[in-house]
Amino acid sequence: MSKSKQGEQLALLLRGCVHVCTEAELRERLAGGKQLRVKLGLDPTAPDLTLGHTVVLRKLRQFQDLGHKAVLVIGDYTARIGDPSGRSKTRPVLTEAEIDANAETYMRQAGKVLELGDDKLEVRRNSEWLRSMNLADVLKLMSQITVARMIERDTFKTRLEAGKEVYLHELLYPLMQAHDSVVIEADIELGGTDQTFNNLCGRDLQRIAGQPPQIVMTTPLLIGTDGTQKMSKSLGNYIAVEDSPSEMFGKVMRIPDELMRSYFELLTDTPEEQVAALTDPKQGNPRDSKETLAKTIIAQYHSAKDAEAAAAEFRRVHGGGEGGLPDDVPEVDVPTEVIQDGKIVPLDLVVRCLGENSRSGARRLIAERGVRLNGTVIEDSMTPIPIKSGDVLQRGKRRFVRLRVS
Repeated sequence: MSKSKQGEQLALLLRGCVHVCTEAELRERLAGGKQLRVKLGLDPTAPDLTLGHTVVLRKLRQFQDLGHKAVLVIGDYTARIGDPSGRSKTRPVLTEAEIDANAETYMRQAGKVLELGDDKLEVRRNSEWLRSMNLADVLKLMSQITVARMIERDTFKTRLEAGKEVYLHELLYPLMQAHDSVVIEADIELGGTDQTFNNLCGRDLQRIAGQPPQIVMTTPLLIGTDGTQKMSKSLGNYIAVEDSPSEMFGKVMRIPDELMRSYFELLTDTPEEQVAALTDPKQGNPRDSKETLAKTIIAQYHSAKDAEAAAAEFRRVHGGGEGGLPDDVPEVDVPTEVIQDGKIVPLDLVVRCLGENSRSGARRLIAERGVRLNGTVIEDSMTPIPIKSGDVLQRGKRRFVRLRVS
């Protein structure tokens, strides 16, 4: 491979990365010409993959396109502990049935990004090797890293300094993830920035096992639609890979303008020069740029035709005039006592602002997908959602109210 070709590949792979340990090792292995084993671990702790997951999945696809082997490790065994990364408290323990049900959905969703051919993708469940470990095996694994090294981790350090509990089983999680790298002999491990410690532990264990240490590449954490926190289903600020085109469109149109650049860079292949132009308010209308972003994302997971249809429907509903919002949409005040940190429980929103007399009726209305916020269906009656003045709450096809938040 020519040096110029190597340089192009390296530039592509480094685009959007926050940290690479080390770039020199990556350059050397790419120059070696062999097919590299590129690992990504996903714990099936929830049934839906979000666009946040696709940031690193897209990086994995880039390696596939360059001829390397993606190794997707479904953490059905590590999910029993739950990754403590970035968590201020211990994760709830899932049952084996819940984990299996979630894992079943992952391949279908990951297949929207990855090549699924056997020459391109290897899928493993880490229960293959972790389930058979006995106490002696666990003790041997624990002997390979010190307590001091583990407590260096910011998650544990922060919790200890705040007087919060850290349980012994949580200390095992980074070791188990690192052991996965040894078993599959990973050349490279990908992950979000919250996985840096876990992935570096993989390098440590591979050295001890006599393997070349894996290269660690981390990507940014995608900020959710609320504009403040990491995209997460539990926070209600997510866009799911399997959302309908209209749902995707509505959610993308709700993101703050300042998130557009990172969404273009992390979720699309839009050239950098075009991204710069689209996100420069002096060169165009941010609303038009956001519509371009929404259509680009929808075309990736559905089709260009679906993207255009979703855009037309959004304009019809929110563009005003005939066929859109009524000219006399009433405004309603959202009681301050049901708002916390700019969010509200949808059940409270329907009861307080749509005049639904009973909570059971409001719950049923939401379950029947009869309520929309800014054109996006509200699916969960209890997960808080962000609201702001000017948002349009819709019941069925005819009733609209515009929210006023003090």
